[in-house]
Amino acid sequence: WNVEHLERHGVTPEEAERIVRLAKAPYPRPRADGRWLVWGRGDGGRFLQVLFVADEDDEAYVIHARALTEREKRSYRRSRRS
Repeated sequence: WNVEHLERHGVTPEEAERIVRLAKAPYPRPRADGRWLVWGRGDGGRFLQVLFVADEDDEAYVIHARALTEREKRSYRRSRRS
């Protein structure tokens, strides 16, 4: 249902779903609004942020995805080294 929104940010649904599915600690991170945040590497090694909600069956529904900013990329790289 959110394919057009993802495509505006240059992210395919499959790419966003893969990032959620392959999330490694410290992700996914809960947010105060009931959504979950994941940072990960997408197609071609690019860094992406994905926001999703989970239903009562723990199915994830991606609601937003975008490329990380340069600052976010540096933070992500540091967190992967720890």
